[in-house]
Amino acid sequence: MLSREDNELLTRTGPDAPMGQLLRRYWIPALISDELPRPDCTPVKVKLLGEELLAFRNTNGDVGLVDEFCPHRKVSLYFGRNEECGIRCVYHGWKFDVSGQCVDMPSEPPESSFKEKVKIKSYPCRERGGVVWTYMGPPELMPELPELEWALVPDSHRYTSRRIQECNYFQAIEGGLDSSHISFLHRNAGGQGFMGTKAFDKSQAPSYLTQDTAPKFEIEKVDYGMMVGAKRNADPGNLYWRITQFVMPFYTMIPPFEHSPRGAHAWVPMDDEHVYTWNINWNPLRALTDEERDILKQGRGIHMELIPGTLRTVQNKDNDYLIDREAQASGKSFTGIKGIGAQDSAVQETQGAIADRSVERLGTSDAAIIAARRIMLNAVKNLQQGIAPPAIDAKSHNVRSASLILPEGVAFQIGAKEKLVTQPGDFIDVESTEQSDVV
Repeated sequence: MLSREDNELLTRTGPDAPMGQLLRRYWIPALISDELPRPDCTPVKVKLLGEELLAFRNTNGDVGLVDEFCPHRKVSLYFGRNEECGIRCVYHGWKFDVSGQCVDMPSEPPESSFKEKVKIKSYPCRERGGVVWTYMGPPELMPELPELEWALVPDSHRYTSRRIQECNYFQAIEGGLDSSHISFLHRNAGGQGFMGTKAFDKSQAPSYLTQDTAPKFEIEKVDYGMMVGAKRNADPGNLYWRITQFVMPFYTMIPPFEHSPRGAHAWVPMDDEHVYTWNINWNPLRALTDEERDILKQGRGIHMELIPGTLRTVQNKDNDYLIDREAQASGKSFTGIKGIGAQDSAVQETQGAIADRSVERLGTSDAAIIAARRIMLNAVKNLQQGIAPPAIDAKSHNVRSASLILPEGVAFQIGAKEKLVTQPGDFIDVESTEQSDVV
């Protein structure tokens, strides 16, 4: 269990909090590029690490991420006019460019130089992999953009969504790392939504998850975070391994079901009690099929249906995630809650916004959670001593999760070695599922 002091250290992410300072040393996924679909479009409110910000795409197509509020009378710039390479406050016409500089102040005399002295907070933005990334740390320490596999594949190979969860970010990370819950919470959940598709039907993996509900865990700490190996009994003499990747500071990679699209999450803190849950499916070898993309657009698997115009999910805490007690009682659904995403949200959010970890009781199946806490706590305490954070080097992101069968006695680090690293040569746009399979 955690002390109350360490739990506070893990979960507080504001500008003055030690963890907030650590997270600001990384590039952060702020929003999906398509949320700003064209120049001079409607701006988007974004809350990151306790800061209320506004994203807008200017006339030239560049993205700015600035303080949401005009410094004049503190009016929200969300209601501003996005025009002629700037966001203009509708109250008195003050206008700001993507760097936060005031470039027009029509309420002041023409000869005034006051506008040159006014600049609002802004953070640099870059686009990669259909994502607008921002860096909120010291400018002189800005690293290279992340090279996570899902951000490098062609757009046709990837599907991304994000939603808001009502809990702290680390509570969500712990759920992503807990491989033992797959046998219960997600029983009969449909193989991340892909059950019944041609690619998924090639996999024998789901049966191992229900046959052996008490996996044995092996943790391998690495320079970018850790690998979590969960082994289950398979056929005589063999073990079924699910190897989850945790990449600092908030990425988890879900072990794939053989030939189906891969899955990953980014758990980005909005504030101490809310998190943007990013959900990504991709296939490094081929474009997603129309069938797969339709499944994901329907909010199945790790994705969820949203209330139109919001990032709040249709299934949520206020309506008990639309639990179907009849389906649960009949055995048709283990939880009675439809979808992996909603099942995860239910158990992560109902612990409370910040669960009291000082009173929990952990078992052997919680090894990954314990290790992740130590990694994050060590990183934040090291930063306070002037030691640079891990996983800053973009090359350290070139890893994959994996699921495979290995003979008993073969360490997963050896038997799965080639499957745990990205293969840049795989990033080709192959339209037909018949031409190649996922490694």
